[in-house]
Amino acid sequence: MTEMEEDNLPPPNSNLATAPKSHSEDEALQRKHSAMLERLSNLHQTRLAQKPNLELSTPSNESTQSFLNRFNESKLAVDSKLSGISQMIPDGDSSDPGSVKSELDSVVVLISNLEKLVAESSYFLPSYEVRTCLKTISDLKQQLDDVTSQVIPKKKFSFRNKKKGGPVSNPARSDVVDSVVVKPVIGIANVGLSGSLESSNGFRAKENEVLVREFQRDSGIGEFSISELNGCVVKLKGCLRALFVNKLRDCKVYVGPVLGSVLIEEVEGCVFVLASHQIRIHSAKRCDFYLRVRSRPIIEDCNEVRFAPYCLKYNGIEKDLETANLSEETGYWSNVDDFKWLRAVQSPNWTVLPEKERIEMVDISVFENVNVL
Repeated sequence: MTEMEEDNLPPPNSNLATAPKSHSEDEALQRKHSAMLERLSNLHQTRLAQKPNLELSTPSNESTQSFLNRFNESKLAVDSKLSGISQMIPDGDSSDPGSVKSELDSVVVLISNLEKLVAESSYFLPSYEVRTCLKTISDLKQQLDDVTSQVIPKKKFSFRNKKKGGPVSNPARSDVVDSVVVKPVIGIANVGLSGSLESSNGFRAKENEVLVREFQRDSGIGEFSISELNGCVVKLKGCLRALFVNKLRDCKVYVGPVLGSVLIEEVEGCVFVLASHQIRIHSAKRCDFYLRVRSRPIIEDCNEVRFAPYCLKYNGIEKDLETANLSEETGYWSNVDDFKWLRAVQSPNWTVLPEKERIEMVDISVFENVNVL
């Protein structure tokens, strides 16, 4: 036995003397172990707060089931209304056109409320429920269009000759203007704010067009949707309550302030310039987002998406931003939350857009006065 080993041996008859010391050491180790477990538990709870389990942490009045109950009740109300209206087919002078239009307008309001409900609840809903509800709303809009064409047949379309260079006459309906600028490929559809049933509440199924819509402050604030666009430029001026974006490819979308939520799904190769209180992005590929937002942007199932600060201007945008409580730059545009990335390190699905690659300030005021030909 070496001298070192001898030095490490306990002295003879020392068992009784050293027992209390071993017991004390065990208690110290237990205390350290308990403290470590407590720290790990606190870290876990902090992590859950950052990536909440929505079913557990969501208040009862904001639970998914509560939302679905409200949504289904509203959907049944729309179905009932549409069923009743479909029985009001004009028969000579027996049907009151004013009554029919009033009923149709009430359905528009109900569907608009459904869109608002989804927009306001999107931050805690599972992505599957959001997609399902948006699909249901789209189906209801299609049913509304079908019933409208059934009870109020559209007039036959005819061209009107206009003198070259002459003043543009006001359309028969002052709230809707569909216009085309003479260009070899790209056209402009300029639609005014309207609750009219003859105008769709958004842009759908367009290709290689410039689509413009302006929302007047004194005309109310509504929801809007853009879907199934390819190679289009969309310019929305004024304040919106909610914006729904679905199935866009190689598009550029410039939007004024949104008071509620922006929901984006299935987009690829697009540029978005948006200001909103909440922004949720699902299934986006190779897209750039220039944002001003009052909460962390949420992405799911996205890759190669990049983020930069808001860069839009038009005449009156400062007032619109103030109305929407979006005047202040919060910096949340660079604080993206990837719901499908739970690790502590940076998600590889998004990055901050390098300054040298960012677009300059986009001015859409030039589309305020469009020649209607």
